[in-house]
Amino acid sequence: MATTSPPSPPASPQPPPRPPARRTRASGGDIGRILAVGALALVVLIVAYILFAGGGGASYHLIFGEAGQLVRGDQVQVGGVPVGSVTNIELTKDFKARITIHVESSLTPLHEGTTAQVRVPSLSSVANRYILLSPGPNNNPALADGATLPASATKEVVDLDQLFNTLNPATRRGLQQFIQGSAEQYAGAGKALGNSIEYFPPFLAATGHFFQQLVRDQGVFTSFLVETAKAVTTIGARHEALADLIENANTTFTAIGNEQAQLAQGLRELPGTLRQGNQTFLALPPALSALTQLVNASKPATQPLTVLLERLRPLLTTATPTLHDFNLAISRPGPNNDLTELFQALPQLAKVLSTSSPASVTALKESVPITAFFGPYSPDLAGTLRTFGAAGAYYDADGNYARVTPVLPDFTLGASDTLTPAATSTEALAGLKSGQLTRCPGGATQPAADGSSPFADAGLLSCDPLETP
Repeated sequence: MATTSPPSPPASPQPPPRPPARRTRASGGDIGRILAVGALALVVLIVAYILFAGGGGASYHLIFGEAGQLVRGDQVQVGGVPVGSVTNIELTKDFKARITIHVESSLTPLHEGTTAQVRVPSLSSVANRYILLSPGPNNNPALADGATLPASATKEVVDLDQLFNTLNPATRRGLQQFIQGSAEQYAGAGKALGNSIEYFPPFLAATGHFFQQLVRDQGVFTSFLVETAKAVTTIGARHEALADLIENANTTFTAIGNEQAQLAQGLRELPGTLRQGNQTFLALPPALSALTQLVNASKPATQPLTVLLERLRPLLTTATPTLHDFNLAISRPGPNNDLTELFQALPQLAKVLSTSSPASVTALKESVPITAFFGPYSPDLAGTLRTFGAAGAYYDADGNYARVTPVLPDFTLGASDTLTPAATSTEALAGLKSGQLTRCPGGATQPAADGSSPFADAGLLSCDPLETP
């Protein structure tokens, strides 16, 4: 659709240009604008100097065994106050972390003896790290800008994973079960746990008072720490048994947790038990008083006992070796050498005797006719032993001696018991008899006047009474 616009009005004639006027002085507004531009340029220069010149300070290099999850821009602090930041992180040829930090001029220059440590302020982020500087003494030599702190002056952060990695699998499994068991134990008991937590501050106060009293005597406390360290070292040497203990403790606490009803019943009955125990302790002082009276009354009776014990001491001293010998006789190390083993062997001996004794008795009965012949000769045998012993009993300065009477076949027994020189040796031996093999008892000596020897037992003995010397 076509449209038409209204005709425009005729243009008015332009006035003739005026010649430029000559300005001889600047106005006040122009001077203000010039000053504003200069001030802005000065601010820009100051900001550029701060940004590009680094605000002063110095840069240092730190050698760590590992970067400890540091990133560029992490803070550098001294005593909790930020004094710089991490500007670069790179890997050295020996596979260590070379951290470059920039420190403000207020703290530079650093001095020898400065140490650095990676710290974790919280667990909110795995990259939440900062470097804590501990400046060296001011009287030590200063470190130049760009100096390097060796690994001996730095310390990495210890992560929680590294702590758990020091535990063996059995211990980690036991710790996991302990945490799970604790969660199961307190499940549904949040309100009771909250009530228990109300008593936690008094517990901490009492614990603080306890430790104050504990460290009051430094010598005793030091000994306690040393002995505790020895105990912990001994326990550490038995870590496998400790792991089993933790696992068994978890099983025990699980079993206790499954018996919550019985445990609650026991806790409800505990106040009554404590009251009953209190009553028992109230009745204890009168009993102790009566016991004191009994002890006081018994003291006079102990004086004779003291005398008895003093007199008994020599007897015990004398009897000690005897009792020792009795002890050895009853029980001695080694086989078959004491009374105990003898008594143990008696049942077997009795068992053997029960079968051998009747046979022995029968043998003795059957041997009586054989041995009865030697009975009447017992005085002769005893006299022989007695006389032989008496003959060797005499002694002089040279010792024991025996009287020996020689028999010389040079004389014969004549009339009136006189010795007559023998003409020949046969004549001297004429009075001796031989072949007397059936002498009766007592026939070795001259016959007794009462006829008691020689003894023929009324002819029952098979001997010849005529065989005499």
